Amino acid sequence: MFKFVITALLLSGGFAFGQEAKEVPKPAPAAVALPSDAAPSADAATLAFAQATASYYLGQFDAAIQKYQQILADKPNSSEAYAGLTRVYLKQENVQQANETILKAIQVADSPTVRVALGEVYFRQGKIAEAEREWVNVINSGHPEGRAYLGLARVYRALSLYKKAKDKVDRAHQLDPSDPDIQMYWSNTLSLSERIKNLEDYLAKVNNDDPKTRERLQHSLEYLKARQQGPARSCKLVGNVTSTQAKLVALTRDAQHMRGLGLSVSVNGTKANLLFDTGASGIVIDRVIAEKSGLTKLSETSIWGIGDQGSNKGWIGLANSIKIGELEFQNCPVAVIDKRSIVEENGLIGADVFEHFLVDINVPDRQLRLSELPKRPGETTQVIKLNTDKDDASGQPAENTESAPSSKSTSPNAAGPFDAYVSPEMTSYTKVFRFGHQLLIPTKIGDAPPKLFLIDTGAFTNMIDPQAAREVTKVHGDDYMKVKGVSGSVKNVYSADKAVLIFGHLRQENQDIVSFDMTSLSDGVGTQISGALGFTTLYLLDIKIDYRDGLVNLSYDPNRLH
Repeated sequence: MFKFVITALLLSGGFAFGQEAKEVPKPAPAAVALPSDAAPSADAATLAFAQATASYYLGQFDAAIQKYQQILADKPNSSEAYAGLTRVYLKQENVQQANETILKAIQVADSPTVRVALGEVYFRQGKIAEAEREWVNVINSGHPEGRAYLGLARVYRALSLYKKAKDKVDRAHQLDPSDPDIQMYWSNTLSLSERIKNLEDYLAKVNNDDPKTRERLQHSLEYLKARQQGPARSCKLVGNVTSTQAKLVALTRDAQHMRGLGLSVSVNGTKANLLFDTGASGIVIDRVIAEKSGLTKLSETSIWGIGDQGSNKGWIGLANSIKIGELEFQNCPVAVIDKRSIVEENGLIGADVFEHFLVDINVPDRQLRLSELPKRPGETTQVIKLNTDKDDASGQPAENTESAPSSKSTSPNAAGPFDAYVSPEMTSYTKVFRFGHQLLIPTKIGDAPPKLFLIDTGAFTNMIDPQAAREVTKVHGDDYMKVKGVSGSVKNVYSADKAVLIFGHLRQENQDIVSFDMTSLSDGVGTQISGALGFTTLYLLDIKIDYRDGLVNLSYDPNRLH
Protein backbone atom coordinates (compact mmCIF):
# COMPACT_ATOMS: atom_id res chain seq x y z
CA MET A 1 0.00 0.00 0.00
CA PHE A 2 1.32 3.42 -0.92
CA LYS A 3 0.95 6.30 1.47
CA PHE A 4 1.06 10.01 0.71
CA VAL A 5 1.72 12.82 3.14
CA ILE A 6 1.42 16.47 2.16
CA THR A 7 4.65 18.24 3.08
CA ALA A 8 5.90 21.80 2.99
CA LEU A 9 9.47 20.64 2.36
CA LEU A 10 11.37 22.75 -0.15
CA LEU A 11 13.90 20.81 -2.21
CA SER A 12 16.64 23.37 -1.80
CA GLY A 13 19.73 21.17 -1.68
CA GLY A 14 21.49 21.85 -4.96
CA PHE A 15 18.53 23.20 -6.93
CA ALA A 16 18.81 26.98 -6.64
CA PHE A 17 19.23 28.73 -9.97
CA GLY A 18 19.33 32.14 -11.53
CA GLN A 19 22.96 33.18 -11.17
CA GLU A 20 23.77 35.74 -13.83
CA ALA A 21 26.94 35.50 -15.84
CA LYS A 22 28.43 38.94 -16.41
CA GLU A 23 31.37 38.74 -18.71
CA VAL A 24 34.36 40.65 -17.35
CA PRO A 25 36.83 41.89 -19.96
CA LYS A 26 39.87 39.65 -19.93
CA PRO A 27 43.09 41.63 -19.27
CA ALA A 28 45.68 41.55 -22.00
CA PRO A 29 48.52 39.17 -21.11
CA ALA A 30 51.90 40.67 -20.42
CA ALA A 31 54.52 40.19 -23.11
CA VAL A 32 56.91 37.35 -22.25
CA ALA A 33 60.10 36.56 -24.17
CA LEU A 34 60.48 32.80 -24.61
CA PRO A 35 63.94 31.22 -24.52
CA SER A 36 65.27 30.24 -27.91
CA ASP A 37 64.81 26.52 -27.16
CA ALA A 38 61.18 26.92 -26.06
CA ALA A 39 59.63 27.21 -29.51
CA PRO A 40 60.17 23.59 -30.57
CA SER A 41 58.66 22.41 -27.28
CA ALA A 42 55.67 24.69 -27.74
CA ASP A 43 55.22 23.43 -31.31
CA ALA A 44 55.37 19.82 -30.10
CA ALA A 45 52.76 20.50 -27.44
CA THR A 46 50.51 22.22 -29.98
CA LEU A 47 50.85 19.28 -32.35
CA ALA A 48 50.10 16.79 -29.57
CA PHE A 49 46.93 18.65 -28.61
CA ALA A 50 45.87 18.84 -32.25
CA GLN A 51 46.38 15.09 -32.66
CA ALA A 52 44.48 14.31 -29.46
CA THR A 53 41.59 16.58 -30.50
CA ALA A 54 41.47 15.07 -33.99
CA SER A 55 41.32 11.55 -32.52
CA TYR A 56 38.56 12.65 -30.16
CA TYR A 57 36.43 14.10 -32.98
CA LEU A 58 36.94 10.98 -35.09
CA GLY A 59 35.79 8.73 -32.26
CA GLN A 60 39.27 7.21 -31.82
CA PHE A 61 38.99 7.40 -28.07
CA ASP A 62 41.84 5.06 -27.16
CA ALA A 63 44.23 7.08 -29.30
CA ALA A 64 42.96 10.33 -27.80
CA ILE A 65 43.38 9.00 -24.25
CA GLN A 66 46.90 7.83 -25.02
CA LYS A 67 47.84 11.21 -26.48
CA TYR A 68 46.41 13.18 -23.55
CA GLN A 69 48.21 10.90 -21.10
CA GLN A 70 51.47 11.45 -22.97
CA ILE A 71 50.98 15.20 -22.66
CA LEU A 72 50.36 14.83 -18.92
CA ALA A 73 53.50 12.68 -18.57
CA ASP A 74 55.52 15.57 -20.04
CA LYS A 75 53.52 18.32 -18.36
CA PRO A 76 51.68 17.00 -15.25
CA ASN A 77 49.91 20.31 -14.63
CA SER A 78 48.40 20.70 -18.11
CA SER A 79 44.84 21.86 -17.51
CA GLU A 80 44.01 21.54 -21.22
CA ALA A 81 45.07 17.88 -21.25
CA TYR A 82 43.01 17.10 -18.14
CA ALA A 83 39.96 18.84 -19.62
CA GLY A 84 40.37 16.98 -22.91
CA LEU A 85 40.82 13.64 -21.17
CA THR A 86 37.71 14.27 -19.06
CA ARG A 87 35.63 14.95 -22.18
CA VAL A 88 36.85 11.75 -23.82
CA TYR A 89 35.66 9.75 -20.81
CA LEU A 90 32.30 11.55 -20.90
CA LYS A 91 31.92 10.69 -24.59
CA GLN A 92 32.72 7.08 -23.69
CA GLU A 93 29.91 7.36 -21.12
CA ASN A 94 32.43 6.50 -18.40
CA VAL A 95 31.19 9.05 -15.86
CA GLN A 96 33.14 7.59 -12.95
CA GLN A 97 36.48 7.85 -14.77
CA ALA A 98 35.63 11.38 -15.93
CA ASN A 99 34.86 12.36 -12.35
CA GLU A 100 38.11 10.89 -11.01
CA THR A 101 40.10 12.65 -13.73
CA ILE A 102 38.60 16.09 -13.17
CA LEU A 103 38.92 15.85 -9.38
CA LYS A 104 42.62 15.12 -9.80
CA ALA A 105 42.87 18.08 -12.18
CA ILE A 106 41.37 20.37 -9.54
CA GLN A 107 44.19 19.31 -7.20
CA VAL A 108 47.15 19.68 -9.56
CA ALA A 109 46.07 21.90 -12.48
CA ASP A 110 43.16 24.07 -11.36
CA SER A 111 42.22 26.67 -13.99
CA PRO A 112 39.17 28.10 -15.79
CA THR A 113 39.55 25.37 -18.43
CA VAL A 114 39.41 22.68 -15.76
CA ARG A 115 36.46 24.36 -14.07
CA VAL A 116 34.48 24.34 -17.32
CA ALA A 117 35.12 20.60 -17.67
CA LEU A 118 34.16 20.11 -14.01
CA GLY A 119 30.82 21.77 -14.80
CA GLU A 120 30.33 19.27 -17.63
CA VAL A 121 30.90 16.37 -15.24
CA TYR A 122 28.52 17.90 -12.70
CA PHE A 123 25.85 18.31 -15.38
CA ARG A 124 26.12 14.66 -16.42
CA GLN A 125 25.86 13.64 -12.74
CA GLY A 126 22.59 15.55 -12.39
CA LYS A 127 24.21 18.27 -10.27
CA ILE A 128 22.83 21.02 -12.46
CA ALA A 129 23.04 23.87 -9.95
CA GLU A 130 26.69 23.04 -9.25
CA ALA A 131 27.41 22.96 -12.99
CA GLU A 132 25.76 26.35 -13.48
CA ARG A 133 27.81 27.83 -10.64
CA GLU A 134 31.11 26.66 -12.16
CA TRP A 135 30.30 28.09 -15.58
CA VAL A 136 29.05 31.43 -14.19
CA ASN A 137 32.17 31.78 -12.04
CA VAL A 138 34.46 31.15 -15.02
CA ILE A 139 32.71 33.78 -17.13
CA ASN A 140 32.60 36.33 -14.30
CA SER A 141 36.29 35.80 -13.57
CA GLY A 142 37.25 37.34 -16.91
CA HIS A 143 37.80 34.06 -18.79
CA PRO A 144 34.91 33.87 -21.28
CA GLU A 145 35.18 30.35 -22.70
CA GLY A 146 32.83 29.07 -25.38
CA ARG A 147 32.04 25.84 -23.58
CA ALA A 148 31.09 27.73 -20.41
CA TYR A 149 28.44 29.57 -22.42
CA LEU A 150 27.38 26.27 -24.04
CA GLY A 151 26.95 24.79 -20.58
CA LEU A 152 24.75 27.67 -19.47
CA ALA A 153 22.70 27.28 -22.64
CA ARG A 154 22.08 23.64 -21.68
CA VAL A 155 21.01 24.68 -18.16
CA TYR A 156 18.67 27.37 -19.43
CA ARG A 157 17.07 25.08 -22.00
CA ALA A 158 16.41 22.52 -19.28
CA LEU A 159 14.74 25.33 -17.29
CA SER A 160 12.64 26.36 -20.34
CA LEU A 161 14.50 29.69 -20.54
CA TYR A 162 14.80 29.56 -24.32
CA LYS A 163 15.68 33.22 -24.92
CA LYS A 164 18.50 33.10 -22.39
CA ALA A 165 19.66 29.80 -23.86
CA LYS A 166 19.83 31.27 -27.36
CA ASP A 167 21.78 34.28 -26.12
CA LYS A 168 24.34 31.99 -24.47
CA VAL A 169 24.74 29.62 -27.41
CA ASP A 170 25.14 32.57 -29.78
CA ARG A 171 27.95 33.87 -27.55
CA ALA A 172 29.49 30.39 -27.39
CA HIS A 173 29.52 30.25 -31.19
CA GLN A 174 31.14 33.69 -31.41
CA LEU A 175 33.93 32.54 -29.09
CA ASP A 176 34.53 29.06 -30.52
CA PRO A 177 32.69 28.35 -33.79
CA SER A 178 34.87 25.32 -34.56
CA ASP A 179 33.76 23.33 -31.50
CA PRO A 180 31.38 20.63 -32.87
CA ASP A 181 29.23 20.54 -29.72
CA ILE A 182 28.74 24.30 -29.85
CA GLN A 183 28.07 24.13 -33.57
CA MET A 184 25.40 21.45 -33.06
CA TYR A 185 23.45 23.46 -30.47
CA TRP A 186 23.86 26.70 -32.42
CA SER A 187 22.68 25.18 -35.70
CA ASN A 188 19.30 24.34 -34.15
CA THR A 189 18.57 28.08 -33.98
CA LEU A 190 19.04 28.50 -37.74
CA SER A 191 16.78 28.20 -40.77
CA LEU A 192 15.88 24.78 -42.16
CA SER A 193 18.37 24.93 -45.05
CA GLU A 194 21.18 26.11 -42.76
CA ARG A 195 20.44 23.35 -40.29
CA ILE A 196 20.62 20.74 -43.04
CA LYS A 197 24.02 22.05 -44.16
CA ASN A 198 25.39 22.18 -40.61
CA LEU A 199 24.18 18.68 -39.81
CA GLU A 200 25.70 17.35 -43.04
CA ASP A 201 29.03 18.98 -42.12
CA TYR A 202 28.86 17.58 -38.59
CA LEU A 203 28.18 14.02 -39.72
CA ALA A 204 30.98 14.25 -42.30
CA LYS A 205 33.62 15.58 -39.90
CA VAL A 206 32.69 14.28 -36.45
CA ASN A 207 32.35 10.61 -35.55
CA ASN A 208 32.58 10.48 -31.77
CA ASP A 209 28.89 10.04 -30.95
CA ASP A 210 27.60 6.69 -29.73
CA PRO A 211 25.81 4.56 -32.38
CA LYS A 212 22.36 5.44 -31.01
CA THR A 213 23.00 9.18 -31.21
CA ARG A 214 24.59 8.96 -34.65
CA GLU A 215 21.67 6.94 -35.98
CA ARG A 216 19.25 9.53 -34.61
CA LEU A 217 21.23 12.37 -36.21
CA GLN A 218 21.24 10.64 -39.59
CA HIS A 219 17.49 10.07 -39.44
CA SER A 220 17.02 13.67 -38.35
CA LEU A 221 18.93 14.82 -41.43
CA GLU A 222 16.76 12.63 -43.70
CA TYR A 223 13.62 14.06 -42.13
CA LEU A 224 14.79 17.68 -42.44
CA LYS A 225 15.46 17.10 -46.13
CA ALA A 226 11.99 15.58 -46.57
CA ARG A 227 10.49 18.61 -44.86
CA GLN A 228 12.41 20.93 -47.15
CA GLN A 229 11.15 19.19 -50.29
CA GLY A 230 7.53 18.72 -49.28
CA PRO A 231 4.66 21.02 -48.31
CA ALA A 232 4.56 22.86 -45.01
CA ARG A 233 3.50 20.65 -42.11
CA SER A 234 2.81 22.42 -38.88
CA CYS A 235 0.04 20.33 -37.28
CA LYS A 236 -1.92 23.46 -36.47
CA LEU A 237 -5.35 23.57 -34.90
CA VAL A 238 -8.35 23.73 -37.24
CA GLY A 239 -11.38 25.79 -36.22
CA ASN A 240 -12.10 27.95 -33.19
CA VAL A 241 -12.21 25.30 -30.44
CA THR A 242 -9.16 25.80 -28.19
CA SER A 243 -9.94 23.47 -25.29
CA THR A 244 -11.43 20.02 -24.80
CA GLN A 245 -12.06 17.13 -22.45
CA ALA A 246 -11.42 13.50 -23.32
CA LYS A 247 -12.06 10.26 -21.50
CA LEU A 248 -9.00 8.26 -20.46
CA VAL A 249 -9.52 4.51 -20.65
CA ALA A 250 -8.16 2.18 -17.98
CA LEU A 251 -5.57 -0.25 -19.34
CA THR A 252 -5.31 -3.31 -17.11
CA ARG A 253 -2.45 -5.61 -16.25
CA ASP A 254 -4.92 -8.18 -14.93
CA ALA A 255 -8.46 -8.20 -13.55
CA GLN A 256 -7.44 -6.24 -10.46
CA HIS A 257 -4.55 -3.97 -11.50
CA MET A 258 -4.36 -0.98 -13.84
CA ARG A 259 -1.09 -0.49 -15.70
CA GLY A 260 -1.81 2.80 -17.46
CA LEU A 261 -4.29 4.98 -19.28
CA GLY A 262 -5.32 4.99 -22.92
CA LEU A 263 -6.45 7.88 -25.10
CA SER A 264 -8.62 7.53 -28.21
CA VAL A 265 -7.01 9.30 -31.19
CA SER A 266 -8.34 9.46 -34.75
CA VAL A 267 -5.65 9.32 -37.47
CA ASN A 268 -7.12 10.18 -40.88
CA GLY A 269 -10.44 8.90 -39.58
CA THR A 270 -9.01 5.63 -38.21
CA LYS A 271 -9.48 5.33 -34.45
CA ALA A 272 -6.54 4.11 -32.38
CA ASN A 273 -6.29 3.41 -28.65
CA LEU A 274 -2.91 4.87 -27.63
CA LEU A 275 -1.10 4.58 -24.31
CA PHE A 276 -1.04 8.09 -22.84
CA ASP A 277 2.53 8.46 -21.69
CA THR A 278 4.33 11.39 -20.05
CA GLY A 279 7.56 9.47 -20.54
CA ALA A 280 7.20 9.21 -24.34
CA SER A 281 7.42 11.67 -27.20
CA GLY A 282 5.14 12.46 -30.13
CA ILE A 283 2.65 10.03 -31.60
CA VAL A 284 3.82 6.49 -32.41
CA ILE A 285 1.41 4.05 -34.06
CA ASP A 286 1.78 0.45 -35.23
CA ARG A 287 1.85 -0.55 -38.88
CA VAL A 288 -1.75 -1.84 -38.85
CA ILE A 289 -3.15 1.59 -37.94
CA ALA A 290 -0.74 3.23 -40.38
CA GLU A 291 -1.98 1.03 -43.23
CA LYS A 292 -5.64 1.66 -42.39
CA SER A 293 -5.14 5.41 -42.17
CA GLY A 294 -3.16 5.63 -45.42
CA LEU A 295 -0.23 7.67 -44.09
CA THR A 296 2.19 9.25 -46.56
CA LYS A 297 5.77 8.17 -45.84
CA LEU A 298 8.34 10.94 -45.39
CA SER A 299 11.54 9.34 -44.05
CA GLU A 300 13.01 6.42 -42.12
CA THR A 301 13.47 6.57 -38.35
CA SER A 302 14.38 4.46 -35.32
CA ILE A 303 12.27 4.17 -32.19
CA TRP A 304 13.88 3.63 -28.81
CA GLY A 305 12.57 3.03 -25.32
CA ILE A 306 13.30 1.14 -22.12
CA GLY A 307 14.82 -2.29 -22.78
CA ASP A 308 18.09 -3.92 -23.81
CA GLN A 309 17.16 -5.09 -27.32
CA GLY A 310 18.03 -1.87 -29.13
CA SER A 311 16.00 0.24 -31.52
CA ASN A 312 12.93 -0.63 -33.56
CA LYS A 313 12.73 0.15 -37.26
CA GLY A 314 10.14 2.69 -38.24
CA TRP A 315 9.31 5.64 -40.43
CA ILE A 316 7.77 9.09 -40.27
CA GLY A 317 4.42 9.52 -41.99
CA LEU A 318 2.22 12.54 -42.61
CA ALA A 319 -1.35 12.46 -41.31
CA ASN A 320 -3.84 14.79 -42.99
CA SER A 321 -5.96 14.86 -39.83
CA ILE A 322 -5.51 14.10 -36.14
CA LYS A 323 -8.59 14.33 -33.89
CA ILE A 324 -8.47 14.26 -30.10
CA GLY A 325 -11.69 15.07 -28.28
CA GLU A 326 -13.18 18.15 -29.95
CA LEU A 327 -9.82 19.28 -31.35
CA GLU A 328 -8.65 18.64 -34.90
CA PHE A 329 -5.15 19.23 -36.25
CA GLN A 330 -3.99 19.00 -39.87
CA ASN A 331 -0.71 18.03 -41.58
CA CYS A 332 0.85 16.20 -38.65
CA PRO A 333 4.02 14.06 -38.72
CA VAL A 334 3.46 10.70 -36.99
CA ALA A 335 6.00 7.96 -36.24
CA VAL A 336 5.18 4.41 -37.35
CA ILE A 337 6.84 1.39 -35.74
CA ASP A 338 7.24 -1.75 -37.85
CA LYS A 339 5.24 -3.90 -35.43
CA ARG A 340 1.64 -5.03 -35.24
CA SER A 341 1.32 -3.57 -31.74
CA ILE A 342 3.29 -1.56 -29.20
CA VAL A 343 3.29 -2.78 -25.59
CA GLU A 344 -0.16 -4.28 -26.21
CA GLU A 345 -1.72 -1.08 -27.62
CA ASN A 346 -2.08 0.50 -31.07
CA GLY A 347 0.71 2.86 -30.08
CA LEU A 348 1.78 5.65 -27.76
CA ILE A 349 0.99 9.33 -27.47
CA GLY A 350 3.41 11.43 -25.49
CA ALA A 351 1.88 14.13 -23.33
CA ASP A 352 4.48 16.52 -24.78
CA VAL A 353 2.46 16.78 -28.02
CA PHE A 354 0.19 19.10 -25.99
CA GLU A 355 2.97 21.51 -25.04
CA HIS A 356 0.88 24.43 -26.37
CA PHE A 357 -1.86 23.60 -23.83
CA LEU A 358 -2.22 23.37 -20.09
CA VAL A 359 -2.45 19.59 -19.68
CA ASP A 360 -4.62 18.35 -16.81
CA ILE A 361 -4.46 14.57 -16.32
CA ASN A 362 -7.03 13.76 -13.66
CA VAL A 363 -6.10 10.13 -13.15
CA PRO A 364 -8.61 9.24 -10.39
CA ASP A 365 -11.48 10.58 -12.55
CA ARG A 366 -9.81 9.30 -15.78
CA GLN A 367 -10.22 12.62 -17.56
CA LEU A 368 -7.86 14.60 -19.76
CA ARG A 369 -8.49 18.34 -19.98
CA LEU A 370 -6.66 20.56 -22.46
CA SER A 371 -6.99 24.33 -22.12
CA GLU A 372 -5.15 27.45 -23.21
CA LEU A 373 -2.02 28.44 -21.32
CA PRO A 374 -1.91 31.82 -19.56
CA LYS A 375 -0.70 34.50 -21.94
CA ARG A 376 2.67 36.05 -21.22
CA PRO A 377 2.73 39.75 -20.31
CA GLY A 378 2.06 41.74 -23.48
CA GLU A 379 1.08 38.65 -25.46
CA THR A 380 -2.07 39.04 -27.54
CA THR A 381 -2.11 35.81 -29.56
CA GLN A 382 -1.07 32.20 -29.19
CA VAL A 383 -0.15 29.65 -31.82
CA ILE A 384 -1.99 26.44 -30.93
CA LYS A 385 -0.80 23.25 -32.53
CA LEU A 386 -0.03 19.62 -31.83
CA ASN A 387 3.72 19.28 -31.32
CA THR A 388 4.39 16.05 -33.23
CA ASP A 389 7.21 17.52 -35.34
CA LYS A 390 10.38 16.25 -33.65
CA ASP A 391 13.10 17.69 -35.84
CA ASP A 392 15.59 19.08 -33.32
CA ALA A 393 18.87 17.17 -33.65
CA SER A 394 19.95 18.08 -30.11
CA GLY A 395 16.97 16.20 -28.66
CA GLN A 396 15.62 19.37 -27.05
CA PRO A 397 12.23 20.99 -27.64
CA ALA A 398 12.30 23.33 -30.59
CA GLU A 399 12.54 26.98 -29.64
CA ASN A 400 9.30 28.85 -30.19
CA THR A 401 10.00 31.52 -32.79
CA GLU A 402 6.55 31.63 -34.33
CA SER A 403 4.37 34.69 -34.40
CA ALA A 404 1.03 33.95 -36.00
CA PRO A 405 -2.42 35.37 -35.36
CA SER A 406 -5.03 33.14 -33.80
CA SER A 407 -8.69 33.14 -34.73
CA LYS A 408 -9.34 35.55 -31.87
CA SER A 409 -6.92 38.34 -32.73
CA THR A 410 -4.93 39.78 -35.58
CA SER A 411 -2.39 41.65 -33.46
CA PRO A 412 1.11 40.29 -33.96
CA ASN A 413 3.33 39.12 -31.11
CA ALA A 414 7.02 39.67 -30.72
CA ALA A 415 9.07 36.86 -32.24
CA GLY A 416 10.51 34.24 -29.93
CA PRO A 417 12.22 32.36 -28.49
CA PHE A 418 10.73 33.10 -25.08
CA ASP A 419 11.70 32.46 -21.50
CA ALA A 420 9.46 30.57 -19.09
CA TYR A 421 6.68 32.60 -17.51
CA VAL A 422 5.08 31.79 -14.15
CA SER A 423 1.60 33.27 -14.12
CA PRO A 424 0.01 34.28 -10.77
CA GLU A 425 -2.24 31.22 -10.77
CA MET A 426 0.79 28.92 -11.15
CA THR A 427 3.02 30.18 -8.36
CA SER A 428 2.37 26.98 -6.36
CA TYR A 429 3.52 24.76 -9.24
CA THR A 430 6.83 22.88 -9.03
CA LYS A 431 9.65 23.81 -11.40
CA VAL A 432 10.93 20.81 -13.36
CA PHE A 433 13.79 20.27 -15.77
CA ARG A 434 12.77 19.54 -19.33
CA PHE A 435 15.02 17.45 -21.57
CA GLY A 436 13.12 17.05 -24.82
CA HIS A 437 9.90 15.28 -23.90
CA GLN A 438 11.16 14.15 -20.50
CA LEU A 439 10.17 16.02 -17.35
CA LEU A 440 12.60 15.52 -14.46
CA ILE A 441 11.38 16.52 -11.03
CA PRO A 442 13.79 17.13 -8.09
CA THR A 443 13.22 14.26 -5.66
CA LYS A 444 14.67 13.48 -2.26
CA ILE A 445 15.25 9.83 -1.40
CA GLY A 446 15.25 9.66 2.38
CA ASP A 447 18.07 11.83 3.72
CA ALA A 448 20.19 11.65 0.56
CA PRO A 449 20.81 14.77 -1.58
CA PRO A 450 18.08 15.51 -4.15
CA LYS A 451 18.07 13.51 -7.38
CA LEU A 452 16.18 13.84 -10.67
CA PHE A 453 13.21 11.51 -11.28
CA LEU A 454 11.26 11.12 -14.51
CA ILE A 455 7.48 11.69 -14.41
CA ASP A 456 6.32 8.65 -16.38
CA THR A 457 2.67 7.60 -16.62
CA GLY A 458 3.74 4.93 -19.12
CA ALA A 459 5.80 3.07 -16.51
CA PHE A 460 3.73 0.61 -14.49
CA THR A 461 5.55 1.22 -11.22
CA ASN A 462 8.09 3.47 -9.53
CA MET A 463 11.69 2.74 -10.45
CA ILE A 464 15.06 3.71 -9.02
CA ASP A 465 18.65 3.40 -10.18
CA PRO A 466 20.60 0.95 -7.96
CA GLN A 467 23.33 3.52 -7.28
CA ALA A 468 20.80 6.00 -5.92
CA ALA A 469 18.95 3.30 -3.97
CA ARG A 470 22.13 2.11 -2.22
CA GLU A 471 22.53 5.53 -0.62
CA VAL A 472 19.49 4.86 1.59
CA THR A 473 18.59 1.16 1.52
CA LYS A 474 19.60 -2.36 0.53
CA VAL A 475 19.38 -3.58 -3.07
CA HIS A 476 19.14 -7.25 -4.02
CA GLY A 477 18.42 -9.33 -7.13
CA ASP A 478 14.85 -10.15 -8.08
CA ASP A 479 14.36 -13.03 -10.54
CA TYR A 480 10.59 -12.58 -10.59
CA MET A 481 10.44 -8.89 -11.44
CA LYS A 482 10.30 -8.10 -15.17
CA VAL A 483 10.67 -4.67 -16.78
CA LYS A 484 9.70 -4.33 -20.44
CA GLY A 485 9.48 -1.37 -22.79
CA VAL A 486 9.51 -0.44 -26.48
CA SER A 487 13.10 -1.73 -26.73
CA GLY A 488 12.34 -5.09 -25.13
CA SER A 489 13.09 -6.43 -21.66
CA VAL A 490 15.65 -5.15 -19.17
CA LYS A 491 18.17 -7.89 -18.40
CA ASN A 492 19.18 -7.14 -14.81
CA VAL A 493 16.35 -6.08 -12.49
CA TYR A 494 16.74 -5.60 -8.74
CA SER A 495 14.56 -4.69 -5.79
CA ALA A 496 15.26 -1.91 -3.29
CA ASP A 497 13.94 -2.70 0.18
CA LYS A 498 12.52 0.68 1.15
CA ALA A 499 12.61 4.21 -0.18
CA VAL A 500 10.83 7.34 1.00
CA LEU A 501 10.36 9.69 -1.96
CA ILE A 502 9.70 13.41 -1.50
CA PHE A 503 8.74 15.38 -4.62
CA GLY A 504 6.67 18.47 -5.31
CA HIS A 505 4.55 18.90 -2.18
CA LEU A 506 4.22 15.16 -1.56
CA ARG A 507 5.93 12.44 0.42
CA GLN A 508 5.49 8.75 -0.37
CA GLU A 509 6.73 5.60 1.33
CA ASN A 510 7.68 2.76 -1.03
CA GLN A 511 8.32 -0.90 -0.25
CA ASP A 512 10.26 -3.18 -2.62
CA ILE A 513 10.73 -0.55 -5.32
CA VAL A 514 11.89 -1.83 -8.74
CA SER A 515 15.53 -1.04 -9.45
CA PHE A 516 17.59 -1.26 -12.64
CA ASP A 517 20.51 0.55 -14.23
CA MET A 518 19.25 3.76 -15.87
CA THR A 519 22.54 4.67 -17.51
CA SER A 520 21.16 4.37 -21.05
CA LEU A 521 18.32 6.79 -20.24
CA SER A 522 20.76 9.19 -18.58
CA ASP A 523 23.20 9.04 -21.49
CA GLY A 524 20.34 9.85 -23.84
CA VAL A 525 19.43 13.13 -22.11
CA GLY A 526 22.95 14.02 -20.94
CA THR A 527 22.18 14.16 -17.22
CA GLN A 528 21.63 11.60 -14.48
CA ILE A 529 18.13 10.16 -14.17
CA SER A 530 18.01 8.46 -10.78
CA GLY A 531 14.50 7.08 -10.95
CA ALA A 532 10.97 7.38 -12.28
CA LEU A 533 7.60 8.07 -10.73
CA GLY A 534 5.41 5.44 -12.38
CA PHE A 535 1.73 4.66 -12.57
CA THR A 536 1.50 3.08 -9.12
CA THR A 537 2.17 6.57 -7.75
CA LEU A 538 0.68 8.76 -10.45
CA TYR A 539 -2.70 6.97 -10.55
CA LEU A 540 -3.45 8.64 -7.21
CA LEU A 541 -2.84 12.17 -8.50
CA ASP A 542 -4.30 15.01 -10.48
CA ILE A 543 -1.35 16.00 -12.70
CA LYS A 544 -1.22 19.43 -14.29
CA ILE A 545 1.62 20.08 -16.74
CA ASP A 546 2.74 23.30 -18.39
CA TYR A 547 5.36 22.07 -20.87
CA ARG A 548 5.94 25.56 -22.24
CA ASP A 549 7.23 26.90 -18.94
CA GLY A 550 8.50 23.70 -17.30
CA LEU A 551 5.94 23.58 -14.48
CA VAL A 552 3.93 20.77 -12.90
CA ASN A 553 1.40 20.55 -10.13
CA LEU A 554 0.89 17.15 -8.49
CA SER A 555 -2.09 17.10 -6.12
CA TYR A 556 -3.49 14.27 -4.04
CA ASP A 557 -7.05 14.04 -2.71
CA PRO A 558 -7.81 10.72 -0.96
CA ASN A 559 -11.55 11.41 -1.21
CA ARG A 560 -11.46 11.21 -5.01
CA LEU A 561 -10.04 7.68 -5.30
CA HIS A 562 -12.36 5.10 -6.83
